[in-house]
Amino acid sequence: MKLSQFKFKLPEELIASTPCEVRDESRLMVLHKDTGEIEHRIFKEIIEYFDEGDVMVFNDTKVFPALLYGNKEKTGAKIEVFLLRELNEENKLWDVLVEPARKIRIGNKLYFGDDESMVAEVIDNTTSRGRTLRFLYDGGHAEFKEALYKLGQTPLPPYIKREPNEEDPERYQCIFAEKEGAVVAPSAGFHFSRELMKRLEIKGVEAAFLTLHSGLGNYREIDVEDLTKHRMDSEDMEASEKLVDTVNSAKDAGHKICAVGTSVLRGIESAVSMGGHMKTFSGWTNKFIFPPYDFTVANSIVTGFHLPYSTMLMMECAFGGYENVMHAYEVAVKEKYRFGAYGDAMLII
Repeated sequence: MKLSQFKFKLPEELIASTPCEVRDESRLMVLHKDTGEIEHRIFKEIIEYFDEGDVMVFNDTKVFPALLYGNKEKTGAKIEVFLLRELNEENKLWDVLVEPARKIRIGNKLYFGDDESMVAEVIDNTTSRGRTLRFLYDGGHAEFKEALYKLGQTPLPPYIKREPNEEDPERYQCIFAEKEGAVVAPSAGFHFSRELMKRLEIKGVEAAFLTLHSGLGNYREIDVEDLTKHRMDSEDMEASEKLVDTVNSAKDAGHKICAVGTSVLRGIESAVSMGGHMKTFSGWTNKFIFPPYDFTVANSIVTGFHLPYSTMLMMECAFGGYENVMHAYEVAVKEKYRFGAYGDAMLII
């Protein structure tokens, strides 16, 4: 398929800049992929679509406060630093993006915090905006990470045009987030409250967890019209033996397997073995899913309303059918659903 096929007109006012006040009371569009039928519900009513023995697979990655602001030595110029991942604990090396990149060269020192107590030295250029920083900190690793994260802010998506506030550290995170490593939250999981999770458990719907540390590649613009030529950034993931056994047993018994979010769907498909079962997986995935694609494990997905040209929209179209999903998006715009990470939800079943 072509990139231009994933264009649609999205009024800016429909991009949510704040979350729904109550997690499980956002709006829910239900799309029946076999018929194209659309229902309009409240998210907590999602429980009506699942039965005892069904499995919901969640992404338990945890977003860390990756956005820092510092000053360049001598000039005092303000520099934005986006932490991507830690490269080496002992030497406190981090892979980062910097802005404005043209001002940051190897050998420069950056100072963070009101008292400039956190210092980093640029030791390598990795891409046009990418740098490797070595933090010059005397304490142990745990103490260093705590001090570094106190200086960081929640890495909100670039389409949310505001500074992070005091609510974002909690709300730009799923309640079951556990394994630190993401800079992009698996936002489909935002809609699940503790009460809803408990109600699902009582009904016999099993929760299973996959870990996929989503990175900034989710927001990188696709610069090719032919989607077969696009390459996704690699992301670290793990599909445990417990997850695999739970999913495969439920599938063999004829139960529903629901991927909560496109990151989970991508992770499941990265760990598919022969016969439509999952296998354990630990490593990196750069799998790019767009129509047409044959899914063999998950038969439903909880997802959000994504922006034009996004890889997440492409994955939704692959799962629910291109015409179905693009029509659902037309309806969502007309009905003023909220788009983006803090927006409303869609169940494709």
